Amino acid sequence: MTAANANDPNIHAVHIKGDRKAVAFTFDDGPNPIYTPQVLDIFRQAGGKATFYMIGEHMTQYPELAKKVVEEGHEIGNHTYTHPMLTKSNSTADHRQEIDKAHETITEITGQAPTTFRAPYFDFNEETVAITQEFNYKMIGAGNPEALDWEMPGVDHIYTKTKESLVNGSVLLFHDGYNDRSQTIEAVKMLVKELTEEGYELVTVSELLKLATTTT
Repeated sequence: MTAANANDPNIHAVHIKGDRKAVAFTFDDGPNPIYTPQVLDIFRQAGGKATFYMIGEHMTQYPELAKKVVEEGHEIGNHTYTHPMLTKSNSTADHRQEIDKAHETITEITGQAPTTFRAPYFDFNEETVAITQEFNYKMIGAGNPEALDWEMPGVDHIYTKTKESLVNGSVLLFHDGYNDRSQTIEAVKMLVKELTEEGYELVTVSELLKLATTTT
């Protein structure tokens, strides 16, 4: 996340509060043949939905898995085609291609165009914002960055830091792609069980945006 944009609610939504008690679980960097199906199992059993910020080139490797995500009622958001640091792009054309090619890939494989975007590493600049606005994307952040699930800090850490940061309307960040995501799976199982018992609806980011009364 760039310091200049970190507090702009129109660019980087992390809490989308509405009248209903709801949160959005999001999963980055898939699809992954080991961990994405486990996430689907968790949400199928809980009767909830999630949003997957997939990498375009991973979708081309596992198109049937990407289709399955959508068929089960989940949402896929744009997370670029190769997961670069966008601010390090060699040109505006390269910058745009990462977003455009991912958009085309998601649309071609699933039949549904994405409506939200998350920058890899939360790294973006004014050029990124301008390009995403061309697609009418909402740029989405995360309300639990201290969970650090991508660093595999332990199940208890992921669970505890997420619970500490959670409020009604939180967008929660996890990863189902790259490396060993077994800690994330276990923490998500615990969180999904507990939050559903507490009466939270588990919805997609787009559904949460539709419920919004305030976005921060």
